[in-house]
Amino acid sequence: MSRVAFLLLLALTPPLASADPKPKGKPNRLAKESSPYLLQHAHNPVDWYPWGTEALERAKKEKKLIFLSIGYSACHWCHVMERESFANEAIAKVLNENFVCVKVDREERPDIDEIYMAALNTTGVSGGWPLSMFLTSDGKPIFGGTYFPPADKKVEDGTITGFPTILKRVIELNSTKGDELAAQADRIARLTVESLGRGEATPLVALDREIVADATRWFEFDPVHGGIGNKLAQFRGTKFPRPAAVGYLHGQSLKPGNEKLAANIALTLRKMAEGGIYDQLGGGFHRYSTERTWTVPHFEKMLYDNAQLMELYAEAHRATPDPLYPRVIAETHAFLAREMTSPEGAFYSALDADSNGVEGEFYVWTTDELAQVIESGKNLAFLKTVYGIGEPNFEEKYHILRLPKPTAELAKEMKLTEAELFAKLEPLKAKLLAHRAKRVRPFLDTKIITGWNGQMIAGYAKAGEVLKKPEYTAAAAKAAEFVLKSMRNKDGRLFRLHAAVPGEKPAPRGNAFLDDYAFVLHGLLNLHDATGEKRWLDEAKATADTMIRWHADTTLGGFFYTAHDHEKLFARSKDSYDGAQPSGNGVAARALLKLAEKTGDTKYRDQSVRTVRAFAGALKSSPGSMPGLAGTLDVLLDLAAKDPTLLAGKDAPKPVAKNPVEAADVVTAKLAAGKPDKDGKQTFSITLTIAEPWHVYANPVGNDSLKESETTVEVSVGGKVVEAEIAFPPGTPAKDMGDGAYQVYVGTATLSGTLKRSKDDGELEVRVRLLACKDRLCLKPSTLKLK
Repeated sequence: MSRVAFLLLLALTPPLASADPKPKGKPNRLAKESSPYLLQHAHNPVDWYPWGTEALERAKKEKKLIFLSIGYSACHWCHVMERESFANEAIAKVLNENFVCVKVDREERPDIDEIYMAALNTTGVSGGWPLSMFLTSDGKPIFGGTYFPPADKKVEDGTITGFPTILKRVIELNSTKGDELAAQADRIARLTVESLGRGEATPLVALDREIVADATRWFEFDPVHGGIGNKLAQFRGTKFPRPAAVGYLHGQSLKPGNEKLAANIALTLRKMAEGGIYDQLGGGFHRYSTERTWTVPHFEKMLYDNAQLMELYAEAHRATPDPLYPRVIAETHAFLAREMTSPEGAFYSALDADSNGVEGEFYVWTTDELAQVIESGKNLAFLKTVYGIGEPNFEEKYHILRLPKPTAELAKEMKLTEAELFAKLEPLKAKLLAHRAKRVRPFLDTKIITGWNGQMIAGYAKAGEVLKKPEYTAAAAKAAEFVLKSMRNKDGRLFRLHAAVPGEKPAPRGNAFLDDYAFVLHGLLNLHDATGEKRWLDEAKATADTMIRWHADTTLGGFFYTAHDHEKLFARSKDSYDGAQPSGNGVAARALLKLAEKTGDTKYRDQSVRTVRAFAGALKSSPGSMPGLAGTLDVLLDLAAKDPTLLAGKDAPKPVAKNPVEAADVVTAKLAAGKPDKDGKQTFSITLTIAEPWHVYANPVGNDSLKESETTVEVSVGGKVVEAEIAFPPGTPAKDMGDGAYQVYVGTATLSGTLKRSKDDGELEVRVRLLACKDRLCLKPSTLKLK
């Protein structure tokens, strides 16, 4: 069967939906879960299971497909689909009779989310949340989409397929073409494993400055409104802050000759802080902008966004002081302290986008509301000028507050100093904020996620260090103490989160993932920067050692997202992509290098090098997808200028292309040549590195039938072949049934040579011809050209 025709699912989305509160139905299994997202579905008529063996065993026993729904508590479209479909008795009846239905909180189980999102992407469908997937009974993906409307919907270009129609088609296909669905699932699972296997091969790629330069050139900045976007699309569409990418680019902008890049970074930070994506009244950033100008956000507030942006604004202020940056940090701190901090000093996960089922209702204003709260005509006129309030900028009747220009310009136009402008503005903001606080509040997700707290620790510690604000450093230290005391077991292993089942006290839950360790490590190192206290460095070392023990790939380098003893899914990933969140491997590589600098322990540096090398091929082909690793490579190249062996250490995994065709795919060669002496004698050496389990034939090979296969060397000077004495090392004895005994090179082999020449004869070039084989399988011969 071809890729199921109904993969064309979700080109468009419906208008915002609001719903009257409905009485709760009978609780299902999710009522006993700790996840706020799962609890939001605990009274659905859908017979939900949490992810686990009970659901999978039932699917196998009853030979049913699995319907997997993945989301998170602050997700607007997750709420819409819950109201429209999962609370619908008729749809629930179809689901319950024909599928085993599983609900997953992507923030609790990011490993499951990552794998099935990758599976969706392999089918050519763009991902998002809610993620809706149909699986075989053993968990392999058949097909999926994101939000499904509750009924077929007519649009200008045709019809959007509704969820009931999709369910009907899946049921029919499973009944009539079950074997083809299973075959499709096997194929998609295989493609998913391949797509997640970036770290499973180390191509022959030079780790050089060109990769760093390509990573920097990868990104296009909106020249008017700032931010990273697509120039060909005229920067239209959604726009994310992308702090991992902007942070990398900020580092590059500090180098000589990158003044334009520095200007783009400054423009981006200013426009975000002036836009509606930033809460002008309460502080803190919303998740992303739905359009180019940063005016209309997607209204949820995520801890990880605010953590990363606090650190980014602090670093920007360190490099180029600007009064805007500490103001943004101070207001974000006020928001976090007021709304996102637990009594113990840890940080909650997220604030929902919706109030009363309507996205953004808590944050937007009508003209009448503004006039009612401010009262004074002069003050209202002033407020409208500061926030550029004219025609509504949201749904044709609401105002999202934003600054139309820098406050310094506004103050000058009003013939005020900037200080006077803020002195006049702050009481009006306080009035609006107090009025807003009386509205129905967005849902607060109070689960405490280890990695996100690590990011917030890093952000606060960096802000405290740069701005000399002890209250910021204290907030970082208090959160770090909570994580280390309450979210770590007696063996030093971290938990993923701290949350409560209804009626019970909060408790640590779930295995930590790579990003939990990496982000906490980063936070502890920043805290050590801010305080100089040895305990934070000691805890950083302990965290790094545990991360290496349970997540490191000791064969090929890099880190697996899940621990070695974690539940085995159909695929296992090594994350490297830096999106809204940085990758665990990217943060780990940089943090380990920083830990090595602080402690002098080279094992951490070597682990960082191995991580960068593990993603060498992906860095070369798609450097902009992993700016974190590109940034670490940049630092390593600076170190390699003093130690040329750093990026090709003795522990390097043997380079091997994923599907080798010729000997050059599994063998590398390095030429080292001295200068001609006064008599014109020049010496050189060639080091061959041969990937396991391959070998090349020695010279002499020791077997006449293999004479044409032995390794040979040709030397040229100035483009002309010259005579040279080549000393080949002895080979390793080998024997097989067909060819008998012979000699091979395995691992590494060093050849040496001498020739007579004048220093003016031209450039030395050496050509090594060799054949690589293993287990009676030989690749095409290659000639390696070395200069």
